Amino acid sequence: MSAATPTAPATKPGADEGRIGLRANLRHIGALVRRNALQIKQDPESMFDALLMPVIFILLFVYVFGGAIAGKGQQQEYVQYLVPGMMAMMGMNIAMAVGSGVNEDFRKGVMDRFRTMPIARSSVLIAKIVVEVGRMLIATTILLVMGFLLGLEIKGGILPFLGSVALSTVFGAALMWIFILLGLSVKTPQAVQGLAMLVLMPLQFGSSIFAPTASMPGWLEGFTKVNPLSNLADAARALINGHGAVAHPALITLGWAAVITAVTMPLAVKKFRTKT
Repeated sequence: MSAATPTAPATKPGADEGRIGLRANLRHIGALVRRNALQIKQDPESMFDALLMPVIFILLFVYVFGGAIAGKGQQQEYVQYLVPGMMAMMGMNIAMAVGSGVNEDFRKGVMDRFRTMPIARSSVLIAKIVVEVGRMLIATTILLVMGFLLGLEIKGGILPFLGSVALSTVFGAALMWIFILLGLSVKTPQAVQGLAMLVLMPLQFGSSIFAPTASMPGWLEGFTKVNPLSNLADAARALINGHGAVAHPALITLGWAAVITAVTMPLAVKKFRTKT
């Protein structure tokens, strides 16, 4: 009787993650980024929110609310106020879609397949973040193009302007970890969207994104001061318009981004490993 051919023992998902080096991890992330990008190419409808949402929102707020907030015939002045604030809103809305996408991938079994592969579990989620940051930058670009068409001016210079885009991107990427964790924690994409809206609506409208906070009730004005979206909007507004405090709101925004990432990223990766 011939000797049986030895077979390799089955690898427990995640068992070799600690031995994966940085170069291999980056290679895995790159491969997964290409996979996610090809998925968008095969399903171009998934880009509709990034392409159309900025156009609809800026036209809606400028021409429906602009006259009431800035005064009749002062829509251009309102554009100068609104567009930097809406950069913060783009990050939140794109981040919400990340959670729904992760949840849907689990429901289809895609994530289970990834967890059987000898790759770092974090690389799957980081690749998702990279692609969604790209979608967020596309949405932000369309928003800014629409703003320029409606009269937006860069009064603070090119470098501060680019700084406002970078600040919005960093904060938006941090928010994605919250929604990934949410997507891994609830049962359906509809539940992700429903819970996300409960968070998004108070944060967006209880902020300085759409209107100055001076006319708000005292309790609400106090909330806007600690709302990270207000600080991001104020910092982006000061950088683009060339006046106003920048350092304080920018540091608060970066602090929020660091704390959110430090807390939710490990929780999301742990949940990804153990989700059944």
